[in-house]
Amino acid sequence: MSERAAKPKGVILVVDDDPDIRLTLEMTLRYAGYEVWTARDGADALARVEAEAREGRAPDLVLSDLKMPRLDGLGLLEAMRKQSEELPFVMISGHGDIATAVDAMQRGAQNFLEKPLSDERVRVTVRGALRMRELARENLRLRQKLSAAEPLIGSSPAMQRLARELPRVAASDASVLITGESGTGKEVVARALHAHSPRAEGPFVAVNCAAIPPELIESELFGHEKGSFTGAHERRTGHFENADGGTLFLDEVGDMPLPAQAKVLRALETRRITRVGDSREIAVDIRVVAATHQDLQAMVREKSFREDLYYRLNVVPVHLTPLRERVEDIAPLAQHFLREACARSGRASMSLDPRARALLEAQSWNGNARQLRNVIQGALVFAEGDQLTAEHLETILEHGQGPVRASSNARAPAAGGQPDPFEAESFEAFKEQSEKLFIQKKLAEHGGNVKRTAEALGMQRSHMYKKLERYGLR
Repeated sequence: MSERAAKPKGVILVVDDDPDIRLTLEMTLRYAGYEVWTARDGADALARVEAEAREGRAPDLVLSDLKMPRLDGLGLLEAMRKQSEELPFVMISGHGDIATAVDAMQRGAQNFLEKPLSDERVRVTVRGALRMRELARENLRLRQKLSAAEPLIGSSPAMQRLARELPRVAASDASVLITGESGTGKEVVARALHAHSPRAEGPFVAVNCAAIPPELIESELFGHEKGSFTGAHERRTGHFENADGGTLFLDEVGDMPLPAQAKVLRALETRRITRVGDSREIAVDIRVVAATHQDLQAMVREKSFREDLYYRLNVVPVHLTPLRERVEDIAPLAQHFLREACARSGRASMSLDPRARALLEAQSWNGNARQLRNVIQGALVFAEGDQLTAEHLETILEHGQGPVRASSNARAPAAGGQPDPFEAESFEAFKEQSEKLFIQKKLAEHGGNVKRTAEALGMQRSHMYKKLERYGLR
């Protein structure tokens, strides 16, 4: 039988100096499916909690008598509140102590039970307190999800297609492999998939496989038992367990070592994991979303990535197009990042002026949306007024985020890709087409930097921006 099948409903710490009451509560709660710890007074209870914490365990609820030697119920409540604000605490009181029990509730106790105790009343009170805690946790997860999830911004065909497909992919429980260059927003899409899935109320656990040392990745993913290796001073749950009931996001999965790949494959196939240093299997209910900027198919051919794991992860493929291939998304993204940066810094909302948009759209953004966000955040430091200007951006592009080259996509003239000026129907049309091609070429030669291009051509920067606007080179 797996550990999950025998998992108790929760851990209840019963604290009472009367051994008969302790035994009665323990039997009642164990019969109801809870694991029960007992302590004879508040001091004994704190010692038990401290010992269990070293093993990575904690109670889910405290059921404590009010009057006890050494440390009474109010003292224990105060001590436990310093350790955890959300731990449910139910006070047990005699008939003459009702006023004190009410005072305990004002200090943070969820409820109180009056002696003599009724088994049914105990069960109902415990269920209610635990349910209140779970609702508080769900509300916290929802707030975190709403604050963490970013909108999918853009009107390009690639983003429109992604917006159409995302709800259907989210509704499925199949594994998803998100591919794309660094900075294209793979985690943003993964969080959106989780937020729109039936698992939205569960946890979203993100793991950067490239950031974990190879010798620790199995422990990080599957957890470990105390003493299983040097430095394992206490039991630790892994990311698979932490994501139970939700989504596990394996970022940069191509950097996962081969031995770990074999264990991840087995976990995905069996829905069970084993902690390092343990022989027991633990059932997990997760959906896996993986992401990489690497060519996993090439890695499969080179034997550096398991073919069976690749197909297990790539049930539903999602590819993110680089920003330079969806130029129409640059300005909306930049405005979104500017709005975010203003809100974080407590500044009034700002907008991008037309020349700033033209400058941003003339870049190739090799770092994609992440690089664009960094540029906006940096430029805001130098901005004044209610608009972010090209001059603010150039300070960052030239010194902090460069070199940023002009996009080769619809920027530099390509053979056969632009109208031939010599086929123009009028002299005016010939001049316009020739000037457009000339500016494109010079802009590409100067790395997309409008200021340097204007200086090389002996042109005022403001005049150059007007040319970019006129010829649609924004």
